[in-house]
Amino acid sequence: MTLTPKTLLRVSVVVALATIVLKGLAGYMTNSMGLISDAMESFVNLASAMFALAMVTIAERPADDDHPYGHHKAEYFSSGFEGILIVGAAAAILWVSVQRLLSPQPLEQLGWGLALSVFSSGLNAALAVMLFRAARTHRSIALEADGRHLMTDVWTSAAVVVGIVGVHFSGWLWLDPLLAIGVALNIVREGVKLVWRSSQGLMDEALDAETLAIVRATLDAFAARQPDGGRLRFDDMVTRGAGQRRFADLHMHVPGDWTLQSAASLRDELEQALMDAVPGLRVTIQLLPLTMEARATQITQIAEEQKP
Repeated sequence: MTLTPKTLLRVSVVVALATIVLKGLAGYMTNSMGLISDAMESFVNLASAMFALAMVTIAERPADDDHPYGHHKAEYFSSGFEGILIVGAAAAILWVSVQRLLSPQPLEQLGWGLALSVFSSGLNAALAVMLFRAARTHRSIALEADGRHLMTDVWTSAAVVVGIVGVHFSGWLWLDPLLAIGVALNIVREGVKLVWRSSQGLMDEALDAETLAIVRATLDAFAARQPDGGRLRFDDMVTRGAGQRRFADLHMHVPGDWTLQSAASLRDELEQALMDAVPGLRVTIQLLPLTMEARATQITQIAEEQKP
């Protein structure tokens, strides 16, 4: 059964609450700065999941007079917000870890503390896998961002556990806060990546190379199937992504002696073929005769000719 994005994010909220309790208890029992820093990041998981749930709800709203292209970009705000929270949590972890590094403290009750940490990390890992699968199915950057954050949490938790075991056998108390600092730096890296990707989406970044290749292959195949396929020409294609939606605008040049009815019918067939090939794609095709170039193309050609 495939869960909806909102259902998965509700589950993420519940798992974040459980993780806060489990890792907080583990940090309290062991007095480990690494586990405490791990628990602090779980508060970021909770805030991120709640904000992502709100943004996904907004993204599902239909287009209206004020938002004729829909509300799909709301998911980018979720991803960017999560990235900012991650960086903030990392700063807090760095501050506390440096204090502990200057004044190391002994670790306690490692058995129960490590068991609780490993169990909570298992919950995060299972949820992250579900989020990744749903993100591919629904093309949701909000789900992907939440999944990536959870997997970062899993790997950093693993590093903390290894560090605590190392402290136990070596007696090097400074190793625990040092690993917490490493956790914080890793968290910063993931947060910056999420903020960057969100900014690119908000600035109408073009579709990825794989999707563009599918679009071009569909255009070539469509032209080849037509009796006058050799007389069809496509150019001036621009694309952009907006959350779960993808958009493509292009020109289709047809023979000038075609009737408007026949040209429009062929355009409708092409739009449907493109939308079938790329789920979630919305296509706008402008009809032009073969002998005419669009004004934008003419301006570009003139600019190229005037370059030294």
